[in-house]
Amino acid sequence: MITPLVPPELASAVAGPPLLVVTAQAGAVRVTRRHSHARGQLFGAAQGLLSVDAGSRRWVVPATHAVWIPPEVPHGLRSHGPFSGWSVYVAAPACIALPAEPGVLAVSGLLREAVARAASWPGDVLDAAQARLVDVILDEISASPQEALGLPMPQDARLLQIARALSDRPDDDRRLDEWADWAGIASRTLSRRFAAETGFSFTEWRQRVRLLRALELLAAGKPVTAIALDLGYGNVSAFIALFRRVFGVTPGQYKMEQLARAERFH
Repeated sequence: MITPLVPPELASAVAGPPLLVVTAQAGAVRVTRRHSHARGQLFGAAQGLLSVDAGSRRWVVPATHAVWIPPEVPHGLRSHGPFSGWSVYVAAPACIALPAEPGVLAVSGLLREAVARAASWPGDVLDAAQARLVDVILDEISASPQEALGLPMPQDARLLQIARALSDRPDDDRRLDEWADWAGIASRTLSRRFAAETGFSFTEWRQRVRLLRALELLAAGKPVTAIALDLGYGNVSAFIALFRRVFGVTPGQYKMEQLARAERFH
């Protein structure tokens, strides 16, 4: 059984400090089943990646980003590799000025350093300097830009079945019509509804799930060529070009940036 980062009664406490900040490390994968609490929560990885689901959305989040979950929104997570992460629990009254919907946020250097400082506070009663730092953290959460790393999941049960199968096996290269036959849906309907429900065409969505899987494999230290082949790309250059188009850097550059940022956090 996974031990909560903070006791459930604290995660839903109305009283107490406006922020509770914790960091944790473990030598194993961390899996947290869907749950909810009265406090909002911002959490991220100190290194590696987290897969997060909230509502109908799923995200794979690198260490440069974090996930914001408003109060009472059900969510769950899974680390890819040994868990090393941090979490900020925000009292409900302090969430009024924060995003009303869950999302992936870019984490500024200021926010990262402020969270690291707050995690060292020993007690629940804040002095004046600590109270000012709380305001900085809340301001940074409010001002952090939301990022398009999310992978929307369709609502239609047949499309969701396909999406989950592709999430489990991104290298599955069945054509759209083969997936349609498998799920018992007309090809045109699959194509039209996939775009309407996720904002991506079926081909774009499949590319995105492969790239998110690539982030996981990069974090695990797998070579770029091996990742491309594992994900069904016969041409490594095509994989690198697609990765650069979506993320703005090559897979190798991305990996180096994540390592550098994780070192700065520590």
